[in-house]
Amino acid sequence: MTREEVLGKIREIILKHFDIEEDKIVDELNIAEDLGADSISIMEFVLELEDEFDTEISDEDAENIATVGAAIDYILSHQ
Repeated sequence: MTREEVLGKIREIILKHFDIEEDKIVDELNIAEDLGADSISIMEFVLELEDEFDTEISDEDAENIATVGAAIDYILSHQ
């Protein structure tokens, strides 16, 4: 899976849960700060990443996924 394919799937997840324009979902987007996500929203986001990409993300790793780019990098390195 390419970086663009992963970004596309992450965009779909974010659009489903947050009120944001698609073109604003870029690598630098901070999930908590820019989307106003609380801890529950972040946990739901991580669970959807796990389902979408058929992977398990530890709590420790999830804490390090602060941006869209970090999420993409994590998924690409755990395929």
